[in-house]
Amino acid sequence: MELRLDREAALIESILFLESEPLDEGSISRISGLAREVVEKALEQLVEERSSSSHGLEPLHSGGGWILAPKADLWESLKDRYGKKNDSRLSRAALETLSIIAYSQPITRAEIEAIRGVSVDSMMRFLLEKELVKEVGKKDAPGKPTQYGTTKEFLKYFRLGSIADLPKLDEIERERFDIDADAASREIEPNA
Repeated sequence: MELRLDREAALIESILFLESEPLDEGSISRISGLAREVVEKALEQLVEERSSSSHGLEPLHSGGGWILAPKADLWESLKDRYGKKNDSRLSRAALETLSIIAYSQPITRAEIEAIRGVSVDSMMRFLLEKELVKEVGKKDAPGKPTQYGTTKEFLKYFRLGSIADLPKLDEIERERFDIDADAASREIEPNA
């Protein structure tokens, strides 16, 4: 006998509609008053119902939690008008720099520049300002250069549940990232 959680799924759907930030299962449990196990089962039911229906919205695991978002095929038609209202679109250079960080994190500025072949100072300031990347530590190398990685805002911007959801690189792309990053780490010399 399959357990139906129609009322619970409807309650969770309403919570996701009303909240502006992603919520994890624990937060949904606290807000709804439902047990975490019930929340997880109701989310599964909601995802299944919404994926096989003609509804325009679906629960989406993104940025470390759940949101109610337009279905991916509809989002393509809607994102120009409704996506990131006050943010400018990311330029090709910003996307290239961001992809290098996403696939190679943690990574230093010098390693990014070795892969891109140009200075990334202004691009890094832009991405830090947009909170798409952040400082994640210091590399154990001469000069202790800062390492960068992506943020939850990055995951939300690209509608990803985690960094593991990034498209896979082909062999040539992987080699480019590996070879160039290795060269950059050998080239880093502190300015005394």
